[in-house]
Amino acid sequence: MARAILLVLDSFGIGASADAARFGDTGADTFGHIAEACAAGRGDRPGLRNGPLRLPNLARLGLLAAHRTSTGKAAPVTAPDAITGAHGYAVETSRGKDTPSGHWELMGVPVEFDWGYFPETRPCFPADLVAALVAEAGLPGILGDEHASGTEIIARLGEEHLRTGKPICYTSADSVFQIAAHEESFGLDRLYRTCEIARRLVDPLDIGRVIARPFVGTSSADFRRTANRHDYAVPPPAPTLLDRAKAAGREVVAIGKISDIFAARGVTKTVKAAGNMALFEATLAALDATAEGGLILTNFVDFDMEWGHRRDVPGYAAGLEAFDARLPELEAQLRPDDFVVATADHGCDPTWRGTDHTREHVPVIAFGPSVAPVDLGRLGFADVGASFAAHLGLDAGPHGRRVI
Repeated sequence: MARAILLVLDSFGIGASADAARFGDTGADTFGHIAEACAAGRGDRPGLRNGPLRLPNLARLGLLAAHRTSTGKAAPVTAPDAITGAHGYAVETSRGKDTPSGHWELMGVPVEFDWGYFPETRPCFPADLVAALVAEAGLPGILGDEHASGTEIIARLGEEHLRTGKPICYTSADSVFQIAAHEESFGLDRLYRTCEIARRLVDPLDIGRVIARPFVGTSSADFRRTANRHDYAVPPPAPTLLDRAKAAGREVVAIGKISDIFAARGVTKTVKAAGNMALFEATLAALDATAEGGLILTNFVDFDMEWGHRRDVPGYAAGLEAFDARLPELEAQLRPDDFVVATADHGCDPTWRGTDHTREHVPVIAFGPSVAPVDLGRLGFADVGASFAAHLGLDAGPHGRRVI
């Protein structure tokens, strides 16, 4: 019996969707714009990388062809001699451009309702919400109460947080309530408890996630977020492929923030790791240990958190090249019927204005010893989950169709 492996390059879009104008994202193209920037020398950073974007393995598996089909343009990346993977681009039907919507739809459950969002005002949170959180969590107050970049607001308010003990609360264009606090002075357990209270309080507002953002350091010069982030997400509104796999007695290995995104539903094993390369190592270890019929899912969060939101083109480019260089190791560990899909959940074009996600198509790059090279064209996100279900011999869900 085969295994299925999902590699989510968080935020790696390949061209604006037809409905991008609704989100202010017409023209966004995470991959294409990174490639263009690198070709023009804007992706160079001494000691990190330089020159045109080099992705020989992703190109061989079909990334360039998928991007060209999505956008009608050729990215300035060296083309392969031959394509060895099945390749296409996927269009999201969910109403948002957020992480849960993208992941849930990939696994067969589109989000057909509207999330709640906080207004771009200061303060941005309802006064009664803040008052309830302060009272129930025993806080001296909160800092922030605004739309902000996580790294920027921690650098700006972190020292005041250390002096006052007030956690830093902020949001973004996504449906999130984020709480940053120092792991040592505030305490990690206390931060988690505070987020659990916040999760309950924001439920009536249809907020998708409450995110604990722990950090360490002594001043704005050395504050850094740690790997102990925890997302408190609402559960998917219907059973996903993960639920069906677990119910059938299969292993479902969730690596990185996958378990958080699915509110641990359908997960049999959770593996945490800090950084894309550690996540890749964890994926290789899971390939060694997971039995036939198992499902392995990894979210490579750095593309989004470290480089997309921070609008860091050289960092994103270097991250793609490092990921690409590891792919032959993964391919070498695949069993004869293993089936891998590399994709994304949304875009986050690092050349775009602001710091938020971008509404884009995502690549669908399928490979494995028994996967034939074929142009898949235009797909739906849920087609990935339907194809996985068929490959694993599981019941099909109500959304998507087998395409691979």
